[in-house]
Amino acid sequence: MKSILTGALGLTLLGALPAMASDSPKIYAYPSSANYCPAGLQPITISGVICCGVPNQSMSYSEVMTHPVTRRKARKASYDCPIGTKGCTYD
Repeated sequence: MKSILTGALGLTLLGALPAMASDSPKIYAYPSSANYCPAGLQPITISGVICCGVPNQSMSYSEVMTHPVTRRKARKASYDCPIGTKGCTYD
């Protein structure tokens, strides 16, 4: 009976490992000019807290949060008729 429970517990833990691995926190590099961290570490942010460590993301948090902005270009109005003529339409 004990071996069955141990086997069932082992299978349960093995099934949970991929789920636990995918929930790893995103660690972003913190852009700074000074590095006061020990050798091999750099400033990072985890959930808004700055500390020393090794980032697991290739971009900084501010780079991730910037959104590409597409701006619409304004067109100049063109007139179909000479100035002063009634019923002039815009293009």
